[in-house]
Amino acid sequence: MAKLIRRQELDVEVDFYGFCLQEVDDSQVPLEYPEGRNRGAFLSAHEGRLDVESAGHTHTASLTAEVWDAQPPGEDGRAGWDEVGEAHIHCPSGELALWGVAGGPMETCLHLSEAGGTWQVRVSCAGREEVRRLAQEGVPEGVEQYLVQFWPYAA
Repeated sequence: MAKLIRRQELDVEVDFYGFCLQEVDDSQVPLEYPEGRNRGAFLSAHEGRLDVESAGHTHTASLTAEVWDAQPPGEDGRAGWDEVGEAHIHCPSGELALWGVAGGPMETCLHLSEAGGTWQVRVSCAGREEVRRLAQEGVPEGVEQYLVQFWPYAA
């Protein structure tokens, strides 16, 4: 049975409908965010980064990051979520920085492990319709919610 190793609760400053999780060692990332951004996909994997497309232009989203020792329990991970995407990422440093489209790197990082590795990732999102509506009127906080789950990748 899979065991939860670490859990972090973070705020993400979303701008221009997106953000990414990027390897903190920039030398391991051939294209820094937002270069090569795919505006049509909820989740896009690039070497050293994962791009996430939001439903709101500018807002603060809530993000929960979980690191597991194996695939987390649950059906297919889709129940109760507006969007779900899966990918994998190689993270040599063991840490991922949060980046905004125009804002660049944020001060917070996700700590995956002491040693680098390759991770399977599931990104789930709720609150998309509400943030789409509210972001047209102001800068909502915590309406769009993300759960990002990492576990060791088995090729």
